[in-house]
Amino acid sequence: MKILLSTVAVLFVLHTTAQNNSNVKLVNNLKKEAAENIQSGYDAYKNIALNIWGYAEVGYKEVKSSALLQTTLKNNGFTVEAGVAGIPTAFVATYGTGKPVIAVLAEFDALPGLSQDSVVTKTPIANKTSAHGCGHHLFGTGSVATGIAIKNLLAEGKIKGTIKVFGTPAEEGGSGKVYMVREGLFNDVDVVIHWHPSDNNSVTYTSALANKSAKFRFYGIAAHASASPEKGRSALDGVESFDYMVNMMREHIPQETRIHYVITNGGKSPNVVPEFAEVYYYVRNPERANAESIFERVVKAAEGAAMGTGTKMDYEVIGGTHDLLINKTLAQNMQTNFEEVGGINYTPAEIKFSKELEKSFLSAAPGYAEAGKVMPLHIEKNQGSTDVGDVSYAVPTVGLESATWVPGTAAHSWQAVACGATDIGIKGMIVAAKTMAMTAIDLFTNPELIKKAKEEFVISKGNYKYKALLGDRKPALNYRD
Repeated sequence: MKILLSTVAVLFVLHTTAQNNSNVKLVNNLKKEAAENIQSGYDAYKNIALNIWGYAEVGYKEVKSSALLQTTLKNNGFTVEAGVAGIPTAFVATYGTGKPVIAVLAEFDALPGLSQDSVVTKTPIANKTSAHGCGHHLFGTGSVATGIAIKNLLAEGKIKGTIKVFGTPAEEGGSGKVYMVREGLFNDVDVVIHWHPSDNNSVTYTSALANKSAKFRFYGIAAHASASPEKGRSALDGVESFDYMVNMMREHIPQETRIHYVITNGGKSPNVVPEFAEVYYYVRNPERANAESIFERVVKAAEGAAMGTGTKMDYEVIGGTHDLLINKTLAQNMQTNFEEVGGINYTPAEIKFSKELEKSFLSAAPGYAEAGKVMPLHIEKNQGSTDVGDVSYAVPTVGLESATWVPGTAAHSWQAVACGATDIGIKGMIVAAKTMAMTAIDLFTNPELIKKAKEEFVISKGNYKYKALLGDRKPALNYRD
């Protein structure tokens, strides 16, 4: 009897092992098919990305960029709902039915003041001011490529569920995703996947800074600056006094805090006492509560500056984003897929481009070979902010960075713009799209992975009830004006 039971147990183990091996083989085949689908679309996706690079539309003005991505998704069988959350350029593209619902984020806004051609020397393009210094033309296109690859598997009946591509405008200061979270657009989503262009290959394993921004506007009285200055009250004096007070305050706030500003309007002529002036502020801190409390101190400084200069002041909150909630379960899974895909290899021409571009860097570059490596999971100091943070408080979220720029390139630089229009950028985009697709396949085929990610999400979020840092204001559609 014991021999019989032992035999049955062995047969059961062998059967289970064979079944597991069969499942692994099936999933690997699906990943291979998705990766091949993305690679076969290289030229088409390159064309889309370069078109958006050329449009270079800033936040909430991305009419052509959004339309191109929407059309691409529609032509591939997606149902697209445009103008969501009160934002004309935001959209949600959907294919499939039922659970799980996996979403991919797609950004496409450019930055002002970074006009640059795709060459190794600083060469602005005539009659153009904005440019993709953060690579969002690649971001949006790569995410669409991922969505289409997953849609094809759903259409063939090889996986079941729903894929969504969220077109998310104005990440650069406009907090587009915050309005989409606030509107409840992610309520039915199980997991969100995203990526970002970079100078290295790594899975996001570090949080971001919470951020609150506003435009402070001072109103004075115009007068002849020489003949009758006593009759005027300078709005610019209000701004400069405000800035001075904030700069003094830096000594007395947590050292991790970042405060930066630009004077967007300081008057028009030196001999006219400015009756209007405006300054645009960002306040960042790793903790959202600290970001909010420090922002309130900045507001008090503005009020004091207005009082001291005899001017009036009001302010408009422009954006507000949460810190980023890391999901280690999902990050570890994405890391495995990223290592399977690998980095990118440079051609001789790209190596030459890299070495020439490095000459413009302020510090030594790590070298083009780093683009071929995938960094291990690691925690590092992160001084950036993203509206993906708000998404991460609504649903388990995971992301990666892909080397779309020559290693050593700074984001928000003309060098990043130049790289973004080359095959260096396109190849990095394809790497990201493949990694996201493979991660999505694991989520579609492994319910336990989603369950574990959700359990971790609940623990990480704790008792915190989400509340948008920008309050109940409507989208700041003209914040770039």
